[in-house]
Amino acid sequence: MISIVCAVFTGNVKPLSDAILTGASDAISLVISMAGMMSLWTGLLGIANKGGLTSALAQVFKPVVKHLFKEYPEDSPAIHAICMNITANLLGLGNAATPLGISAMKEMNKTNKNPSVANNSMVIFTVMNTASIQLVPTMMSILRQKYNSASPFEVLPSIWVSSFIALAIGVILAKLFEK
Repeated sequence: MISIVCAVFTGNVKPLSDAILTGASDAISLVISMAGMMSLWTGLLGIANKGGLTSALAQVFKPVVKHLFKEYPEDSPAIHAICMNITANLLGLGNAATPLGISAMKEMNKTNKNPSVANNSMVIFTVMNTASIQLVPTMMSILRQKYNSASPFEVLPSIWVSSFIALAIGVILAKLFEK
């Protein structure tokens, strides 16, 4: 609304209307390309899941997850959902990770003494899920490719370092403030 008022007073209505129409068209094009890439990666995750790859990766994370979430048995549905969520996030599949994260939170809440308040494990999981390390940041790569980046994946090292630091600091702070 402010843009429209400013455009009227400055005599820039035509450039504003052109930008609105171009922006709407670009947004639809972006959504279609993102949906296609997300479908591809979600399909690949489904194949990896059925082929046992995600379960194998989840087994790799179990020792760390077991240490961070000590109140849950190693074979609990919560630990399994947490490991699967971490795996999906590592593969840059936030949309596939979301249902797993919700499932993990529901499982953790089943043993929560006060179900209306997040327990320490739920806080740690939220921090881990939010600051997740992505080996293949799918959405960022799609955006960079869509906007004609010469090398859409050249930002990978920066993403890995920054997400690892964010994850480490988040988990350390959550553990410090746990009490």
